[in-house]
Amino acid sequence: MPSDDPLSRERAHLADSRAALRSMREDVQSLDIRDVTANWVNAEVLTRQIDERIKALADLSHTPLFFGRLDYLHAPGAEQAEGAEGERFYIGRRHVHDAGGDPMVIDWRAPVSQPFYRASKKTPLDIALRRRFGYTGGDLTAYEDEHLSDPAETAGTSKLLQQEIERPRVGPMRDIVATIQPEQDEIVRSGLGGTVCVQGGPGTGKTAVGLHRVAYLLYAHRDRLARTGTLVIGPNASFLHYIEQVLPALGELEVKQATVADLVAHVEVRGADEAATAVLKGDARMAEVLRRAVRAHVTLPTEQVVVVRGSRRWRVPEYELTAIVQELLDRDIRYGAARDALPQRIAHAVLVQMERAGEAPDDRVQDAVARNPAVKAAVKAIWPPVDPAKLVFRLLSDADFLALHAEGVLSEDEQETIRWAKPVRSVKSVKWAAADAVLIDEATDLVQRTHSLGHVVLDEAQDLSPMQYRAVGRRCTTGSATVLGDLAQGTTPWATRSWEEALAHLGKSEAVVEELTAGFRVPTDVITYASRLLPHIAPGLAPVASVRENPGFFEVRAIRETAADTTAAAAEVIAACEELLAREGSVGLIAADGRVPGLAEALAKAGVSHLAPGEETTASARLTLVPASLAKGLEYDYVVLDEPRAVVDGEPDERTGLRRLYVTLTRAVSGLIVTHADALPAQLEG
Repeated sequence: MPSDDPLSRERAHLADSRAALRSMREDVQSLDIRDVTANWVNAEVLTRQIDERIKALADLSHTPLFFGRLDYLHAPGAEQAEGAEGERFYIGRRHVHDAGGDPMVIDWRAPVSQPFYRASKKTPLDIALRRRFGYTGGDLTAYEDEHLSDPAETAGTSKLLQQEIERPRVGPMRDIVATIQPEQDEIVRSGLGGTVCVQGGPGTGKTAVGLHRVAYLLYAHRDRLARTGTLVIGPNASFLHYIEQVLPALGELEVKQATVADLVAHVEVRGADEAATAVLKGDARMAEVLRRAVRAHVTLPTEQVVVVRGSRRWRVPEYELTAIVQELLDRDIRYGAARDALPQRIAHAVLVQMERAGEAPDDRVQDAVARNPAVKAAVKAIWPPVDPAKLVFRLLSDADFLALHAEGVLSEDEQETIRWAKPVRSVKSVKWAAADAVLIDEATDLVQRTHSLGHVVLDEAQDLSPMQYRAVGRRCTTGSATVLGDLAQGTTPWATRSWEEALAHLGKSEAVVEELTAGFRVPTDVITYASRLLPHIAPGLAPVASVRENPGFFEVRAIRETAADTTAAAAEVIAACEELLAREGSVGLIAADGRVPGLAEALAKAGVSHLAPGEETTASARLTLVPASLAKGLEYDYVVLDEPRAVVDGEPDERTGLRRLYVTLTRAVSGLIVTHADALPAQLEG
């Protein structure tokens, strides 16, 4: 007999739902495909699909199977979902049904689930009751009701929602599916056909929004994206490791992850450029220089082509060859595609002559003529193959070659800046820089079209150069993108100045720019302090307004004059870390890159174990030592920021340094201690 206690009933539904999910998984595991596959290839494909389905149906014991409930006043419309008057829907991370096929948990992405995120007292969306559930581990321990259609009940702040937002961060980034806000949900559910750019300050959830948008698009457009593919691009491997569990927790296992460096890894990067050189190599004007250099390999014919077949000789005169070549050039198609088309065009000219002579050649004859030695020799002379790496090598090492193709595009001083100062003997001996690899990727695309995906998520996009934007844009020319970033956190010398400019380089000028200003991660006192930098690093950008009820722990500690030597100063920094380790949650010690080795040594001497960025925090290892250059995108419950002036001074210029400081100041979820012996940057003074 069912209990009258609401919490007991909800726990019973959770137990039944978990049992139903186990049954769904067991049904898939028991499938016998021996009699339904025609060959071993089909069997392999079907087996892989079954294995993926089994993984997607895994019941994660510490992840709530459902987190909310909707009680509708009336049956949802036919365009929404099935349902009868007064129907109740449990909202969770994935769909679960019973043995009869009736839903026990509705996927959060389904249309009928949308009011869970959008409904309000002002706009109830036909919802009588919205119930949120609280969990401890995987156990349902609490619930909270909102009677949205009851005019006598006033709207209040959800305590469970606040608790979920403020829950300590231990381990990798987790999903926000239970706490998505209405303005976030609008972005998450935006259509596949359009590109969305999300400008969001620290803690506004832009990364989570981007990942949940991928999950939504895979739900709404499964077949299309299964064919075309999806990709998440992050700034570095540590960041990708940090976010890699979000989509699997939502049941999406097939989304690939990469950095921009991974995308353009045509050569091994072993060198580094000066900032001014890297900025110029990343300038969009380099695309025109490369285009000219590639097309310059084409040479107009100087003699006829004579094709011998049996006892007959067929001649394609020079003027006709020139017309064919010029027509291909005028079409401005990929260099490689035009080169592949040229022998067929020459062969077609021969076939026209054959037909005039009374012969009846077919496609096989045309293919044979295209492979004729005389035709192949002419193609090699007129339209030789181009090796992209060798092309970039020549541009950067041959002053005359660069000057020829950069005339009117780059000044002489700019040409000298990007040209290698020392002669390099061969391609194999080059120590390629990161910007060189992007140039090679551009040249590669000029020769052969880059494969385009259905959807790409580009995170921390503000740090890309125009040429890097082009490299990403090539991966979604026929698809859409979600662009995520914060102009105030641009810390590269080539950081973008506006989203309009960045989206133009990406090839997505029509993208909609959305701004998130509500902060869910950074405490009020911390974000208020960090926002003192905004007028100096991003004038006009709206500061983040924290919506957290807990103001957080925040303190600026000046290290005593007598403790300003390196050893004593490090001891005070370690003491601050130990103080925060006494609390629940993860701790990040962030410092200028040049100070990290000294702090690592001091931690070891003090017997305080620590992790490197990307290593997963656990209950026994909760302190991570983070170089300032790798802090972007990461978050910790508590942060100790060592020596802000050193963070600023570690960058090529003050503005970039202040932006790096802004990043490091906003990594804390619950509390921040700033320690300093040197004077703080003047921009932080209140």
